[in-house]
Amino acid sequence: MKKAVKKTSPRITKKEGLDLLKNADLLGLGMMADDMRKTLHSEKTVSFIIDRNINYTNVCINQCRFCAFYRDVNAPDAYILSKRKLFHKIRETMKCDGTQILMQGGLHPDLGLDYYVDLLKSIKEKFPIHVHGFSPPEITYIAETAGLTLKKTLLALQEAGLDSIPGGGAEILSDRVREKVSPKKIKSGQWLKVMEEAHNIGMKTTATMMFGSVEEPEDIIEHLDALRKLQDRTGGFTAFIPWSFQPGNTELQKVRGKGRGARKDVHPATGVEYLRVLALSRVYLDNIPNIQASWVTQGLKMAQVALRFGANDFGSTMLEENVVAAAGVKYSVSIDDIVNAIKSAEFKPVQRDMYYNVINKGFKGPRGRGVKG
Repeated sequence: MKKAVKKTSPRITKKEGLDLLKNADLLGLGMMADDMRKTLHSEKTVSFIIDRNINYTNVCINQCRFCAFYRDVNAPDAYILSKRKLFHKIRETMKCDGTQILMQGGLHPDLGLDYYVDLLKSIKEKFPIHVHGFSPPEITYIAETAGLTLKKTLLALQEAGLDSIPGGGAEILSDRVREKVSPKKIKSGQWLKVMEEAHNIGMKTTATMMFGSVEEPEDIIEHLDALRKLQDRTGGFTAFIPWSFQPGNTELQKVRGKGRGARKDVHPATGVEYLRVLALSRVYLDNIPNIQASWVTQGLKMAQVALRFGANDFGSTMLEENVVAAAGVKYSVSIDDIVNAIKSAEFKPVQRDMYYNVINKGFKGPRGRGVKG
């Protein structure tokens, strides 16, 4: 399969990446990342997508220690979103010029492949919208409960209307870390296998990393290296999104000060830590074309700064966001706020689709529409 982007030369090694992450001057590392951004994206544009994050259920058997969103199946506030509510959310999204929905949920013990196929078909019958949905843990669980291979499961979902897959469930692709923060979730090798199978059938995906919990710098490098190697083989990742762990209301918050690699406080990663990881990601992932800033966890101002630390994409307008909000972090911006933030950072805002095709160069947008995240 054709690679997504030509590798820059020389490519930094794992050892060099670790040294940069641990010891490099922040501004110097930022300049390296900014230079790579300019090499990959010579035009002075910053892209964003108008979409909505729809969590179809909050029930999840994984019960990850870093997650404040999941509920047990018998919890009083457990839910499965009805089609009526789902369709209403999609209509609202399209009225805001939205082109995509991000569909994610938990691993619900009562939902099987038939549910997902029916859900996708019903969406596609009613709406001309891109469905970016179901993270690798969800795909794995659907395949296991259906008794099918990953490839057959992905093909069934693709035929029903699934267009691409988000990078959720990656956290840190180090099984040592995963054993601490999400012991019931699939291992790193399985996450990578789902993505490779998706790429092999022509389905594009994104990749993410949640940092700032109990990992060491070596774990971050392990994560980035695994992504780079897979991208070398498939070219299927369109973007990488690093975001910082939000400890509020999570089980992990209570133990964050204990054990190897733990922090002495329960505060999220600082802005400096975020920028360092973001910049290193841009330098290391020389074959993934786009790096996304995370205003959802860092706020609008820090996302602006990220545009000079390697990011070329402002991510989603996130017309709805529930998972990070459940951890007590809730930024509220409008589409106009995002456009103005990009402009004030001296870039030109452009609306894109999942594949990073520009669909609105002279974006003005539906002025004043609220965006909550």
